[in-house]
Amino acid sequence: MGIRFDSVTVAYDGNVVLDALDLTVEPGEVMALLGPSGSGKTTALRAVAGFVRPVAGRVLLGGRDVTDLPPYRRGIGMVVQQYALFPHMRVDENVAFGLRARRVSKGETRQRVAEALEMTGMAAYARRHPRELSGGQQQRVAIARALAIRPDVLLLDEPLSALDAQLRSGMLAELARLHRELPDVCMLYVTHDQVEALTLADRIAVMDKARLQACGTPRELYRAPTDAFTASFVGGANLVPVTVGSGGVSFAGTELKVDTRGVVAGARATLCVRPHVVGLEPGPEQGPGVNQLTGVVREIQWRGATHRLYVEVDGHTVMADVRELRDPPVHGDSVTLHFAPEDAVLLPAGVTHE
Repeated sequence: MGIRFDSVTVAYDGNVVLDALDLTVEPGEVMALLGPSGSGKTTALRAVAGFVRPVAGRVLLGGRDVTDLPPYRRGIGMVVQQYALFPHMRVDENVAFGLRARRVSKGETRQRVAEALEMTGMAAYARRHPRELSGGQQQRVAIARALAIRPDVLLLDEPLSALDAQLRSGMLAELARLHRELPDVCMLYVTHDQVEALTLADRIAVMDKARLQACGTPRELYRAPTDAFTASFVGGANLVPVTVGSGGVSFAGTELKVDTRGVVAGARATLCVRPHVVGLEPGPEQGPGVNQLTGVVREIQWRGATHRLYVEVDGHTVMADVRELRDPPVHGDSVTLHFAPEDAVLLPAGVTHE
């Protein structure tokens, strides 16, 4: 069963918080709704769950219009960031709650609870109470409860945001495994975390200011973003203003070789270059076609395996993530950066990093 947003608009007291969303999530697909706070992503998820009603448009599940149906008649599993477990109930009782509300027989309830706990690795904790579990274990119980009703659609609203980095990484791996084991379940995953979206999703829908900005596979959005907001929000990027020439672009008085097909010479545009493809001080192996920029180091951050350099080039900051340096430059040093023409993407003129 898939999800379809058909021009869905949600507004509170005349304030539009989701603006004419058109989006389809295919059966068995994991779609991440990625965006900053207030972008409309959680509102979209709540519209699918039935907790908010659109002022215009329709929500369809498996081709069936469910816009006017109450939540309990939609057959959806949902996991939220606060876990929402009943503290007075044991783990197995929490997982059984949705089944009992649906009047599933006791025998089948026991079977489904056991299956859901086994699937989430929580079978050994069935008789414990939530207070006896870690945050990651509580979130697994919440996921088990959602899976126990055997939903065709699973909604996850920032389910890992309350966990520390190590637990979050482990839970991402668990969710990926669950997706492989439940290939027919459609998942809509709301997050503001780029890593979660890039790691888990088959496709990412980028949201901003109540509207859908872009939608595509993680690789498409990372390697070939279509706009400056998507480029900066999915993975981080250097975005600098350039003027298009006949065989490249001009930035800071330097001619750079990039693909300008389809862009009129003389037009203004935004050049997108990911920090990890920017190198320091090119050597002969880079060849004659490499692009070079010279600037002044304004900040340097050690990040373990890499150093991130913030280099000022003609009043604009260019970031470079380079392998850990034995003798890194210091604030005020003049350095030369380089990147290959094929690693740059030309975007419509828009917001730039300065």
